[in-house]
Parts: sequence; C-alpha cells; structure tokens
Amino acid sequence: MSAAPVLQESSWETFVEVWNRLDLPEGWRAEIIEERIVMSPPPDQNHNFIGSRVNKALVRALPDDWEVLQTQGIATPSTSRIVVPDLLVVLRERMTPVVVLPGEDALLAVEITSKSNAETDRSAKHKAYAQAGIPLYLLIDRFAPRWPTVTVFSEPDGDAYRESHAVPFGKPIELPSPFDVTLETEDFPR
Repeated sequence: MSAAPVLQESSWETFVEVWNRLDLPEGWRAEIIEERIVMSPPPDQNHNFIGSRVNKALVRALPDDWEVLQTQGIATPSTSRIVVPDLLVVLRERMTPVVVLPGEDALLAVEITSKSNAETDRSAKHKAYAQAGIPLYLLIDRFAPRWPTVTVFSEPDGDAYRESHAVPFGKPIELPSPFDVTLETEDFPR
C-alpha cells in the first residue's frame, strides 16, 4: 500500500475531486484515509475466496431489496474519509447514481485484511465505520496477532463500537439482527 499526500489546505471537495479523477490500474482501489490518498493493489486469491463465501451467505439470507456491493466507496465528510469496504450492504432505495454513497446509508461494512492493510482495517476503518454510524462492521482478520479471527462489531458510538464478538477461523459467527445470518468460517484460508 502506498500513500500520496494531499495538499494540506485542501477542502473535502478537493479530496473528492482528486480521488474521483484517479486513473488506477485494473483492480487497484484508492481511499482517502487520515487526509491521505491511499492506493491498494488487487487482493490475493485467499482474500477473494473469503469475500465470495461471505457474499454468498449474505445474498442467500437477505431480503431482495437489500444489495451486497463490492468496490462501492462510502464517504464520511466530517472525518475527511472515503473508504471502500470489501463488501457493503445497503438498501436498494438508498442507492443513487453517485460514485460515493454517504456512510450513514450502509447497514454493514465488511473488511478482509491483507498483509499490507491489516492495521488500517483494524483501526482507521474501524473508526471511520463507527463515526459514519454503520450499525455493523465485520472484520475478517487473516493476519491477527495470535490467529486468524472474525469479529462482528456493533453499536457504533462516536469513533468506536461498544460491542464486539470474535471467533477464530473455523468457528461460526452470527451476524445479529436485522441480518440474522450464521457465517461459517471453517473453509476460510489464511
């Protein structure tokens, strides 16, 4: 992951304009995190496999008017961030033809760590999703310090979540209401 500093005097609109005009190679993504444009290369196959398994579980369980999106940017202007979760769940009625959705429109953000971005997913994105008021954050941490874990964070309050529940890879984890989905993790690769 590389970071390109943005002009210190830049406004939120300038950040968004620069971000929107980036011409990235296929599969790369750019985010605005902590007043920097951060670019990430395409994920590896294990990352994509986990994303596919989570996507399938969500699609099977969710009502037809909920959408599971990939590569959808969400904005938290109050904190000068545009982040792109691996998966995002929104109500179809909240989708608009804009490039970046307001963070408060999301119901669930999912991040799957890569070696190069694990700390960003654990801290900066955790904070961004809580500040946006996203009710649930699912962190699939392939590179957690002790062993790979899956954590559901709920009850956003300021810049953190008040509740969390974690399991190691191999154990099922429940996504609470309104999802009521059991996510099986036994075949998640590291």
